[in-house]
Amino acid sequence: MFRLIVNRFFTPQSLRTVRSITPTYFRPIHVTSGLRHGEYEWQDPKSEDEVVNITYVDKDGKKTKVRGKVGDNALYLAHRYGIEMEGACEASLACTTCHVYVHPEYCDKLPESEEKEDDLLDMAPFLKENSRLGCQIVLTKELDGIELTLPKATRNFYVDGHKPQPH
Repeated sequence: MFRLIVNRFFTPQSLRTVRSITPTYFRPIHVTSGLRHGEYEWQDPKSEDEVVNITYVDKDGKKTKVRGKVGDNALYLAHRYGIEMEGACEASLACTTCHVYVHPEYCDKLPESEEKEDDLLDMAPFLKENSRLGCQIVLTKELDGIELTLPKATRNFYVDGHKPQPH
Protein backbone atom coordinates (compact mmCIF):
# COMPACT_ATOMS: atom_id res chain seq x y z
CA MET A 1 0.00 0.00 0.00
CA PHE A 2 2.76 2.43 0.93
CA ARG A 3 4.58 1.64 -2.30
CA LEU A 4 1.50 2.54 -4.36
CA ILE A 5 1.06 5.83 -2.53
CA VAL A 6 4.72 6.72 -2.97
CA ASN A 7 4.64 5.93 -6.69
CA ARG A 8 1.53 8.06 -7.18
CA PHE A 9 2.66 11.20 -5.33
CA PHE A 10 6.41 11.40 -5.82
CA THR A 11 8.35 12.29 -8.95
CA PRO A 12 11.15 9.95 -10.09
CA GLN A 13 13.77 12.45 -8.79
CA SER A 14 12.19 12.82 -5.34
CA LEU A 15 11.70 9.07 -5.18
CA ARG A 16 15.45 8.50 -5.71
CA THR A 17 16.16 10.97 -2.92
CA VAL A 18 13.71 9.29 -0.56
CA ARG A 19 15.15 5.85 -1.39
CA SER A 20 18.67 6.99 -0.63
CA ILE A 21 17.55 8.35 2.73
CA THR A 22 15.18 5.55 3.78
CA PRO A 23 15.81 2.42 1.71
CA THR A 24 14.10 0.09 4.20
CA TYR A 25 10.67 1.50 3.34
CA PHE A 26 10.95 0.36 -0.26
CA ARG A 27 10.92 -3.40 -0.10
CA PRO A 28 9.78 -5.09 -3.28
CA ILE A 29 6.31 -6.53 -3.05
CA HIS A 30 4.88 -9.34 -5.13
CA VAL A 31 1.45 -8.86 -6.61
CA THR A 32 -0.28 -11.55 -8.64
CA SER A 33 -2.48 -9.93 -11.22
CA GLY A 34 -5.50 -11.36 -12.93
CA LEU A 35 -6.15 -14.28 -10.61
CA ARG A 36 -9.68 -15.02 -9.46
CA HIS A 37 -10.52 -16.73 -6.21
CA GLY A 38 -11.09 -20.35 -7.13
CA GLU A 39 -9.03 -20.12 -10.31
CA TYR A 40 -8.84 -23.93 -10.52
CA GLU A 41 -12.60 -24.02 -11.07
CA TRP A 42 -12.23 -21.79 -14.15
CA GLN A 43 -10.36 -24.58 -15.94
CA ASP A 44 -12.20 -27.21 -17.97
CA PRO A 45 -11.73 -30.91 -17.22
CA LYS A 46 -8.75 -32.38 -19.08
CA SER A 47 -10.46 -35.73 -19.67
CA GLU A 48 -13.84 -37.39 -19.23
CA ASP A 49 -12.37 -39.35 -16.30
CA GLU A 50 -12.34 -36.22 -14.15
CA VAL A 51 -15.75 -34.81 -15.17
CA VAL A 52 -18.29 -34.38 -12.37
CA ASN A 53 -21.77 -33.31 -13.48
CA ILE A 54 -23.54 -31.00 -11.07
CA THR A 55 -26.94 -29.31 -11.14
CA TYR A 56 -27.62 -26.04 -9.35
CA VAL A 57 -31.23 -25.12 -8.61
CA ASP A 58 -31.74 -21.41 -7.96
CA LYS A 59 -34.30 -19.91 -5.59
CA ASP A 60 -36.83 -19.71 -8.43
CA GLY A 61 -36.45 -23.40 -9.27
CA LYS A 62 -34.41 -22.88 -12.45
CA LYS A 63 -31.95 -25.74 -12.96
CA THR A 64 -28.49 -25.14 -14.38
CA LYS A 65 -26.39 -28.17 -15.29
CA VAL A 66 -22.64 -27.72 -15.43
CA ARG A 67 -19.63 -29.93 -16.02
CA GLY A 68 -17.20 -29.56 -13.16
CA LYS A 69 -14.19 -31.70 -12.42
CA VAL A 70 -12.73 -33.65 -9.55
CA GLY A 71 -11.34 -31.17 -7.01
CA ASP A 72 -13.62 -28.25 -7.93
CA ASN A 73 -15.19 -26.29 -5.08
CA ALA A 74 -18.99 -26.00 -5.49
CA LEU A 75 -18.96 -22.29 -4.55
CA TYR A 76 -16.29 -21.23 -7.03
CA LEU A 77 -17.74 -23.44 -9.74
CA ALA A 78 -21.08 -21.67 -9.22
CA HIS A 79 -19.31 -18.33 -9.69
CA ARG A 80 -17.83 -19.52 -12.98
CA TYR A 81 -21.25 -20.30 -14.37
CA GLY A 82 -23.06 -17.24 -12.99
CA ILE A 83 -25.03 -19.14 -10.35
CA GLU A 84 -26.27 -16.71 -7.69
CA MET A 85 -24.36 -18.20 -4.77
CA GLU A 86 -22.73 -15.24 -3.06
CA GLY A 87 -19.84 -16.55 -0.95
CA ALA A 88 -19.25 -13.24 0.87
CA CYS A 89 -16.33 -14.59 2.95
CA GLU A 90 -14.62 -16.04 -0.16
CA ALA A 91 -14.66 -19.60 1.20
CA SER A 92 -12.89 -18.70 4.44
CA LEU A 93 -15.64 -20.43 6.44
CA ALA A 94 -16.83 -17.22 8.08
CA CYS A 95 -20.38 -16.77 6.75
CA THR A 96 -23.38 -18.67 5.41
CA THR A 97 -23.95 -16.96 2.06
CA CYS A 98 -23.04 -20.14 0.13
CA HIS A 99 -25.67 -22.16 2.01
CA VAL A 100 -27.16 -24.93 -0.17
CA TYR A 101 -29.44 -27.92 0.19
CA VAL A 102 -27.80 -31.15 -0.94
CA HIS A 103 -30.08 -33.63 -2.69
CA PRO A 104 -30.76 -36.37 -0.08
CA GLU A 105 -29.27 -39.06 -2.34
CA TYR A 106 -25.85 -37.39 -2.01
CA CYS A 107 -25.80 -36.37 1.67
CA ASP A 108 -24.05 -39.57 2.77
CA LYS A 109 -21.51 -39.29 -0.05
CA LEU A 110 -20.17 -35.99 1.32
CA PRO A 111 -17.57 -35.94 4.08
CA GLU A 112 -18.96 -35.26 7.54
CA SER A 113 -19.29 -31.54 8.21
CA GLU A 114 -16.78 -30.10 10.67
CA GLU A 115 -17.78 -28.30 13.85
CA LYS A 116 -17.09 -24.83 12.42
CA GLU A 117 -19.36 -25.47 9.43
CA ASP A 118 -22.08 -26.78 11.75
CA ASP A 119 -21.79 -23.70 13.96
CA LEU A 120 -22.18 -21.40 10.96
CA LEU A 121 -25.10 -23.38 9.58
CA ASP A 122 -26.88 -22.91 12.90
CA MET A 123 -27.06 -19.20 11.98
CA ALA A 124 -28.27 -19.77 8.40
CA PRO A 125 -31.86 -18.87 7.61
CA PHE A 126 -34.08 -21.69 6.30
CA LEU A 127 -31.84 -24.42 7.74
CA LYS A 128 -32.73 -28.01 6.83
CA GLU A 129 -31.31 -31.47 7.58
CA ASN A 130 -29.54 -31.49 4.21
CA SER A 131 -28.02 -28.01 4.55
CA ARG A 132 -24.32 -27.57 3.80
CA LEU A 133 -22.02 -24.71 2.86
CA GLY A 134 -21.11 -24.76 -0.83
CA CYS A 135 -17.55 -23.68 -0.04
CA GLN A 136 -17.06 -26.94 1.86
CA ILE A 137 -18.21 -29.19 -0.99
CA VAL A 138 -15.26 -30.40 -3.06
CA LEU A 139 -16.30 -32.50 -6.03
CA THR A 140 -15.33 -36.16 -6.31
CA LYS A 141 -16.35 -38.77 -8.89
CA GLU A 142 -18.72 -40.21 -6.28
CA LEU A 143 -20.65 -36.91 -6.38
CA ASP A 144 -21.31 -37.12 -10.14
CA GLY A 145 -24.91 -35.97 -10.72
CA ILE A 146 -25.22 -34.07 -7.42
CA GLU A 147 -27.96 -31.47 -7.18
CA LEU A 148 -27.49 -28.38 -5.01
CA THR A 149 -30.48 -26.15 -4.32
CA LEU A 150 -30.05 -22.56 -3.16
CA PRO A 151 -32.30 -21.39 -0.32
CA LYS A 152 -34.83 -18.60 -0.83
CA ALA A 153 -32.47 -16.15 0.93
CA THR A 154 -29.21 -15.97 2.83
CA ARG A 155 -28.14 -13.63 5.57
CA ASN A 156 -26.47 -11.16 3.17
CA PHE A 157 -29.05 -11.17 0.37
CA TYR A 158 -31.47 -8.30 0.08
CA VAL A 159 -35.17 -9.13 0.24
CA ASP A 160 -36.08 -6.60 -2.47
CA GLY A 161 -34.75 -8.81 -5.27
CA HIS A 162 -31.27 -7.23 -5.45
CA LYS A 163 -28.76 -9.87 -6.53
CA PRO A 164 -25.22 -9.16 -5.27
CA GLN A 165 -22.24 -10.24 -7.34
CA PRO A 166 -19.72 -12.76 -5.97
CA HIS A 167 -16.51 -11.24 -4.62
